[in-house]
Amino acid sequence: MTNEKLYIQMFSLHGLIRSSNLEMGRDADTGGQIKYVLEEGLELSRQPEVERVDLFTRQIRDKTVSEDYSISIEQVTDTFRIVRIPCGGGKYHRKELLWRYLDEYIDKTVQFIKREGRMPDVVHGHYADAGYVAMWLSRLFGVPFIFTGHSLGRSKKQKLLSDGMTEEKINRKYMISQRIDAEEEVLKSAELIITSTRQEVDEQYGQYTYQHGPEYRVIPPGIDLEKFYPYYHDQFEENEPDIEARYARASLLRELERFFKAKDKPLVLALCRPDKRKNISGLIEAFGADRELQAMANLAIYAGIRKDITIMEDNEQGVLTDMLLLMDKYDLYGKMAIPKKHDFDLEVPELYRIAAASNGVFVNAALTEPFGLTLLEGAATGLPLVATDDGGPRDILANCKNGLLVDPTDSDAIAKSIKSIISDPDVWENYSKNGILNIRNHYTWESHARQYIKEISGVIEKNKPAETAAPATPSAIGRRFAELNHFLITDIDNTLIGDDNSRLPELIDFLRNCHGRIGFGIATGRTIESATEILAEHGIPQPDIMITSVGAEIYYGAEQHADQGWKAHISNHWNREKIRQLLRPLDFLEYQEEDTQRPHKVSYNMDPGKDRLTRIHDLLQKNRCRYTLIYSHEQFLDILPHRASKGKSIRYLSYKWHIPLANILVAGDSGNDAEMLRGDTAGVVVGNYSAELEAFKGKRKIYFADADCAGGILEGIAHYNLQNSIEA
Repeated sequence: MTNEKLYIQMFSLHGLIRSSNLEMGRDADTGGQIKYVLEEGLELSRQPEVERVDLFTRQIRDKTVSEDYSISIEQVTDTFRIVRIPCGGGKYHRKELLWRYLDEYIDKTVQFIKREGRMPDVVHGHYADAGYVAMWLSRLFGVPFIFTGHSLGRSKKQKLLSDGMTEEKINRKYMISQRIDAEEEVLKSAELIITSTRQEVDEQYGQYTYQHGPEYRVIPPGIDLEKFYPYYHDQFEENEPDIEARYARASLLRELERFFKAKDKPLVLALCRPDKRKNISGLIEAFGADRELQAMANLAIYAGIRKDITIMEDNEQGVLTDMLLLMDKYDLYGKMAIPKKHDFDLEVPELYRIAAASNGVFVNAALTEPFGLTLLEGAATGLPLVATDDGGPRDILANCKNGLLVDPTDSDAIAKSIKSIISDPDVWENYSKNGILNIRNHYTWESHARQYIKEISGVIEKNKPAETAAPATPSAIGRRFAELNHFLITDIDNTLIGDDNSRLPELIDFLRNCHGRIGFGIATGRTIESATEILAEHGIPQPDIMITSVGAEIYYGAEQHADQGWKAHISNHWNREKIRQLLRPLDFLEYQEEDTQRPHKVSYNMDPGKDRLTRIHDLLQKNRCRYTLIYSHEQFLDILPHRASKGKSIRYLSYKWHIPLANILVAGDSGNDAEMLRGDTAGVVVGNYSAELEAFKGKRKIYFADADCAGGILEGIAHYNLQNSIEA
């Protein structure tokens, strides 16, 4: 490691995240993960090796949620910020609906990073969608990519199938195939995966094709011990709680007393989202079917925050409805509490302590549990545990020795385990003490952060380029772009190369000599494969940007990473097959060979002819197609999405990378270069241009060179005094 401090970027896109008053359990996307990333980021930002941590999430402007989520940058501490990037409009969406907007999110994050002028040292994606975003930022900026899945698509799909849902419905509702594909790609790209348990590595990641690609490190999360202190703490005069904590406790006790006939019984507590996987109905069945347990204890279930069950998502609505029906079935009135809300910051810690002070038990009866932060919180306050024999609970109870594991599908076993703890004061006391002590030994954010810094420092050191490396390694193209403010982008055929290549070596020397100050790109009608081949044949340096197929595709650097944001942007209203079918009857069109065709381009050969272009336009417009039509060299007809072209792609790149259009010099020779020559770019038309560009003579910021090909580009560089501009 160098002496420079670390800048860590964390990504968690789908939840409602703010620095205080977390809305835990508000819906399926506001579970333990949002608390995890917030507390992890805070603790990492306190480490002496760290300069700053930014937690990136989505900016939301929606009257149905708090205005807090619309703040662009929330400065939590001097070294920790929550950064909210807009995408997909302002409405709050469930996470499955965000996939279509992730490439937009990437583009806007790139802009943010360039404006800030500080490259991250590592990017860390939490959950599959944020993993996809962090993966692409890693590729663009050449920084290590860390991933934490929290839960994975293949496990979710198996569970939904076993619940009887069809694969078609799973895909329609949860976009599960897209999620699994993204997770496979993430596993190929991540350099380190951080998990909370070994079970995640073996049983969840073990289901993936690329399971053996990255390194895995089990680093359990921690909890805020100042907030989740032992239940007996307030009994000592010097530890008297503040007025807010006392009010929270009184409020909770009032609410619980409203439900219970006998308020002094031990409290069996459950705290989770209203999700079928949490198996709330299994816990109620266990309590309702056991008269002895009902006589011994009260049951309180805090299942998220609700106002009107009828307007909630199907999953939550079904769970909450089942709770009410089971309460009625077993006649649990006066014995069971189902409060509608709770304040996470103030009330939840007090809730655990109330249950512990009553000699109660905390129950997590989830069918599957990757980790279980609530188990740590309850244990830290001195509350014994009964938890599902799966994933995180196995590790937690093995380390803390503070409760019992049960089969969550066995209601009798759940009831028996609860009774065995609350009926024996010695057992209860032993589990309570073990939890308090062992949580502090095994599960603190401070120890998590120390191990985290050690692991990522090793990854960063391994990724540092050798001193002999080129000024810009291909994998660090985004880092290079962040330092550039000028670009030369040129067509290939009859512009960069052609019949007269006498001055091409001079242009190549210029590009090499100015490599650190000016970016180089090509914009061509050729495919990426064809363009790569012709450039190599003429010894032309690898471009930073390759705009290919007349603007239908954009690639970066030697690794030729496709710009996914551009692909998503131009896909809007694009129906290639419809266009091809409509044009099939036109006998003057010759469909080009397949190796020239692309997903976002359909290409034909067409000789000039009266009204031919008009007929094509009329036919496509009559059938409500949206497209861009480019006819060049009186021979080639290319039809692209309405948002695509060479010119539009250059404007997109200017926007994405914050490079002023006035600082981009573009060079071309034919009609398919026309759009990129217009506007605020500095345009150069080489001497051997086609008649299609004759109309551009005399236009502002379009220079017609005398020399052909590369010589004309050099002439344009001199005309615009580019060398002095980049040295200024």
